[in-house]
Amino acid sequence: MSVPVMTVPGEPPAPVASAAVRAAGLRKTYGSGETAVHALAGVDVAFAAGEFTAIMGPSGSGKSTLMHCLAGLDTASGGEVWLGDTELTRLRDDQLTTLRRRRIGFVFQAFNLLPVLDARENIVLPMQLAGQRPDPAWFDAVIARLGLRERLEHRPHELSGGQQQRVAIARALLARPDVVFADEPTGNLDSRSGAEVLGLLRSSVKETGQTVVMVTHDPVAASYADRVVLLADGRLAGELTDPTAETVLDALRGLGA
Repeated sequence: MSVPVMTVPGEPPAPVASAAVRAAGLRKTYGSGETAVHALAGVDVAFAAGEFTAIMGPSGSGKSTLMHCLAGLDTASGGEVWLGDTELTRLRDDQLTTLRRRRIGFVFQAFNLLPVLDARENIVLPMQLAGQRPDPAWFDAVIARLGLRERLEHRPHELSGGQQQRVAIARALLARPDVVFADEPTGNLDSRSGAEVLGLLRSSVKETGQTVVMVTHDPVAASYADRVVLLADGRLAGELTDPTAETVLDALRGLGA
């Protein structure tokens, strides 16, 4: 049975050679003075390439802020974020935009599909914006894996929630990004569709070596991951390897979640 491995204060992050994305001394503060909120208070963490990691913690623990900083969607107040050998915290806004389009995939709870575009157009849009053309063979492989071949000409309102999230996953995988960040990807889905989506994320790691970092509050969703990183009060609070829903729930209870 897996048990939480508590982080030792001052312990360095995991070896960086195999890290797809990592943070060192990462801080994020909102406001100033007595009203300042320290969402991240010096986080050292690394996410291995080809691994499925879930980020969990009580409400207000900083898990979404951590993901947003790792993905270049939010600016850190201090510390460093590295995507492979590229330091995101030194990039200009235009450089970050280009990097996100080329090297990062996103799967959000709200799907974020454009209603005027059909599924195929939604899937290829980020690559088009980046001035890239999809590899036809890879496009066909992704579509086949996600079971979307018969849905490519449908617009979002003609698709179920699970199908819309599959389109979002295809969009995230198409450019073969360094990392796919998934923010509560099953939050708007029923349990069956949610399980299908998590299984697809799991298979993208196992079969193609994709790196996936997922924020979730659901212990069952976290059990699909190889590793669970735990946050509390903006700090790394421990981790689980080979998690189950039961061990995740026990760990969260230990954090007061």
